[in-house]
Amino acid sequence: MTGTELSVISTIAIVLLIGIVKKNAIMMVDFALVAEREHKLPPLEAIREACLVRFRPIMMTSMVAIFAALPLAIGFGTGSELRRPLGIAMIGGLIVSQSLTLLSTPAIYLLFARLSERRRKRKEERRAKLAAT
Repeated sequence: MTGTELSVISTIAIVLLIGIVKKNAIMMVDFALVAEREHKLPPLEAIREACLVRFRPIMMTSMVAIFAALPLAIGFGTGSELRRPLGIAMIGGLIVSQSLTLLSTPAIYLLFARLSERRRKRKEERRAKLAAT
């Protein structure tokens, strides 16, 4: 979109993005699991609470990284052609990936919660059948 090549430097930015985005998703899921276990919340309430509580720290992390990459993306002078792809990849990648992560993590969490509930019910049914025979 910006006309820059996918170089080694921009690939480094992508690796950096993976770390930031996955850390935020893990923190959200961890918060939801704690809410489920300790506060006895159902999965929907737990992930909703996690989204509300973790949203500001996630946005703060993203905004700091975006503002840190801004001078790289718009920089001029010697060596700017090397640093510019790093800044562009960080800024664009953070905007897109954080948006997708904030939308997809709760949905995937609820999907896995429902799957585990079904699996638990099937195990209980099998145990009940074995105990009855």
